[in-house]
Amino acid sequence: MIKSAARVVREYGPFHDGKNVGGVTYDGKHVWAAIGDKLTSFDPTSGTVQRSLNVPAHAGTAFDGKYLYQIAESRIQKLDPQTGKVLATIPAPGSGGDSGMAWAEGSLWVGEYRARKIHQIDPETGRILRSIDSNRFVTGVTWLGEELWHATWEGDVSELRHVDAKTGEVLETLELPDGINVSGLESNGGDTFFCGGGGTGKVRAIRKARAMRHS
Repeated sequence: MIKSAARVVREYGPFHDGKNVGGVTYDGKHVWAAIGDKLTSFDPTSGTVQRSLNVPAHAGTAFDGKYLYQIAESRIQKLDPQTGKVLATIPAPGSGGDSGMAWAEGSLWVGEYRARKIHQIDPETGRILRSIDSNRFVTGVTWLGEELWHATWEGDVSELRHVDAKTGEVLETLELPDGINVSGLESNGGDTFFCGGGGTGKVRAIRKARAMRHS
């Protein structure tokens, strides 16, 4: 397994009076942050807020190339990103205990926080197609190319983990600096992860620092 330090290269926010950030996604141009009663997008270059949708936004957020998906308590809502209109609703696999969410391979991948699982689900029905076990609380899920990553937050310690999408084996970890916690995770498809900052109301851009190989 490869262990690396992660470094914070930029902070955005706090948004909406520092309310909790529960989910993060990236549409190729803007970052979206789920902040309780709003889903807010901002330009990652300038940090300028672009739009806020008045929708329940309690946990993970995902983008399929056209539509947004947002966890709202025990359900997942499919949203028009221009208007915030709810186009469809499916049950969330954790029945309200859900955390991060990502889109890949035509499926939604949803973290179940305390169960320490990631579920691949059918975006039309919510049916669980398979589940991957973790040994840490899951607080964010994203794909970087063909790599499945998830965030953890236990005590005051967070890390980002690259795991085998079939077995859950941890292949690589990025360890966050002390006091930096992650409550939502998204990749920009390159060298940067966007990470929700919990009750700070911030989103942080994080990159990999030096790598050290451990047996």
